[in-house]
Formats: sequence, structure tokens, C-alpha cells
Amino acid sequence: MAAKPPPPRPTPRLYLATPEVDDPSHLVSVLPDLLAAADVAAVLVRLKEADQRSMISRIKALAPAIQNAGAALLVDGHFELVARGGADGAHLTGIAALEEALPSLKPDRIAGVGGLATRHDSMAAGELGADYVLFGEPDAKGERPSAEAIAERLQWWDELFEPPSVGFAASLEEVSEFAAAGADFVLVGDFIWADPRGAKAALVEAAQAIRQAHRSAHGRVQAG
Repeated sequence: MAAKPPPPRPTPRLYLATPEVDDPSHLVSVLPDLLAAADVAAVLVRLKEADQRSMISRIKALAPAIQNAGAALLVDGHFELVARGGADGAHLTGIAALEEALPSLKPDRIAGVGGLATRHDSMAAGELGADYVLFGEPDAKGERPSAEAIAERLQWWDELFEPPSVGFAASLEEVSEFAAAGADFVLVGDFIWADPRGAKAALVEAAQAIRQAHRSAHGRVQAG
């Protein structure tokens, strides 16, 4: 009897990081069209530091534009604002921050984590109950691993662990590389917003790159 072919591997999805948000009005106006143009699973809202009331107001202003498009709204850090702002979860940096945030986020909200310098940290995050692990984001000094090292970490995680992985892509080329390596989500941000053609064109191109890379890397699997 022939072995049952593995199920088709889902196509990775986009995870869009906003610019640092002070006045949310521009994002509120552009996000609905942007999120309708590509398959965006979640939006990471980066808040400019301010008093809590101001930051909560920004989250509340952005929430309808994001959530009505079917995407989750995650706050970068500031897990204490998630419930009060109506967000879906938070992205934390490092194991200590994840441990601190979990009691207030679980079980109802998403707790993702990056800042995982070692494989041991990554495994510890998974064991603690992180909803995803992020590889490849810049550290406090703005430095990050090579694209090859990030892709290797994504492939290692994909082969061994259940929680989803996210690859932080700083360019369109990295979008393709990380999608092929086994990332479940690809985080895009600054290069999307800086594109001279506009963020929509850049996001659509990133989505196309994901589909093409996924098809090239996993097409045989899908064909059974």
C-alpha cells in the first residue's frame, strides 16, 4: 500500500510592522486598502513612547482598520496596554519579557517573542508557550545575523518544533529566502514603507515573492 502523501504545506503569510506611530491618522486612512491588497495575517504596531493614555488611544484608533481586515493587531512591547487598547496580543523581546507578559496575555491573547540569540532561548520560548518565535530582527545596536544564518535557524525550527516561526525580512530577497526556508510568517516593515512606488505596491510584490518561493521550495510536496 502506498504511503499517504503529506498534506500540502500552507503558504507563509505576511506580518506587517508599522512605522513608529505617533499620530495614527495617516495609517488609519491607508491600512484598509493596504491590507486588502495582500494576505496579511497580523500587524505589529510600533508605538512612539508616550504616556499610557496616549498610547492606548493610538491602539484604539488603529484597531478597526486592522481587525476589520481580518488581521490581528499586536503591540510591540507594552503588553500591559493590550487589553485596554483592544489589541489581540503583544510581541515581546527576550525570554524575561515573555515570562513577565504571559500571565496577563494568556490564554486569550497572542504572545509572540523575538530577541532569541541562541537555539536554547528559542526552545525555552516554545516551552513557555510562545505563540510564535521571531528570528532575524536587529538587536539594540541595529545589528542582525546574515540572511543565510536566519534561513538556517528557520529551517532548523521548522523541522523540529510545532510553534510557528517568523522570519524578519529586511528586503524583498530575504522575503523569498525565508519563505523557502520554512518560515510560517514573514515580517516586513521599513523597506515596505520606504518603497518609492508606495507601500501597497511593495506589499503586493512581497506577497508574490512568498508565493513563488513557497511553490519552488515545496511544490513537489504539494503535488503529492
